Amino acid sequence: MRWMKSIGAATIMLVLMSLTLSTFASSHKLVLTGSSTIAPLAIELGRRFESLHPGVRVDVQTGGSSRGINDTRKGVADIGMVSGVLKSAEQDLQAFAIALDGVGIIVHASNPVTTLTNRQIVGIFTGRITNWQEVGGHDARITLVNKAEGRSTLESFLAYFQLKNSEIKSHIVIGDNQQGIKIVSGNPHAIGYVSIGAAAYDAQRGVPIKLLTMDGVAATVANVRNGTYPLSRPLNLVTRLPPTGLVKQFIDFARSKQTHDLVEAQYFVPVSVD
Repeated sequence: MRWMKSIGAATIMLVLMSLTLSTFASSHKLVLTGSSTIAPLAIELGRRFESLHPGVRVDVQTGGSSRGINDTRKGVADIGMVSGVLKSAEQDLQAFAIALDGVGIIVHASNPVTTLTNRQIVGIFTGRITNWQEVGGHDARITLVNKAEGRSTLESFLAYFQLKNSEIKSHIVIGDNQQGIKIVSGNPHAIGYVSIGAAAYDAQRGVPIKLLTMDGVAATVANVRNGTYPLSRPLNLVTRLPPTGLVKQFIDFARSKQTHDLVEAQYFVPVSVD
């Protein structure tokens, strides 16, 4: 009987140790979900944060800003990644800007068109302009690439041009920025819109795309920085409650001058509270 009691006691101790280790692991892991625009930066922020905090793991998952909002509300994610200003229905969340970005129109690098007016952009995306020749390009049918529902880049684009998604005559619907860049870089007649940071990053590395000047203002990081580019937005980390503990440490770190080099490496504009 004594050996049975000993086994029972040992089993209880193992269970308690397992629970303790599980609690320790969860308290030293951060889960971020949401915006594909923010994700590459968040991954780099996570790597540096992990190097400064041994034993901490930062897990970054994409899926769009709407996922970041929903996961944060449900407690599935510690931190949501949301591109753009929170809507009135999202004001229950706490938002912390870590960078500024813009939404830019992209075409293939071989496309002779370099600038479009707002009116021309609306005409193209609503199907009133269907051939590049109508805006100074080659005689070729325009392939229209649009963003999927739930993507904040779509919401920013629609809000700025005062359009409804049902008005967009898309040929291809994509999710994240990289999908859009891949399609446009492989189709000389395609047009889409993505994060300026993501487009500038890839163009700098030889991907055959270019950002168009929009209504007379070049889609550049410098113009996002100086406030002249009209279709700009904050890149936010969001939480359900005022952040504490490890979550607060990570957000404070992400907004500090320690990370400006990482932000600028992604072709975003740093936001600092130091």
